[in-house]
Amino acid sequence: VQLQASGGGLVQAGGSLRLSCVASGLSFSPYAMGWFRQAPGKEREFVAAFSRSGGSTYYADSVKGRFSISRDNAKNMVYLQMNSLLPADTAVYYCAADRSKFTNKLTDYDYWGQGTLVTVSS
Repeated sequence: VQLQASGGGLVQAGGSLRLSCVASGLSFSPYAMGWFRQAPGKEREFVAAFSRSGGSTYYADSVKGRFSISRDNAKNMVYLQMNSLLPADTAVYYCAADRSKFTNKLTDYDYWGQGTLVTVSS
């Protein structure tokens, strides 16, 4: 199983970025998909999740209203649209797959991508 995240970069505060994650080696649609992030010197934290069916989404309070998670099961892709970015959003962003739960708990996720760096300048 491989998850490959991309789309990170340097953006000014108030700007937007769209992260993408492609999954291979697994049957994608039965998995809930999540995005997490880890800022320098901090623990990895939940950002957003998309359920395996039914189209339910779940966001951390810190990104609610600014970020949007979506998925395309036909392409084995999950996306994170990030708008109104803040310097506090600077982190390495990771996508993850969870085969049994729709959750914000890092330890529930089974597979992880390598991360993509997002840097927001003030």
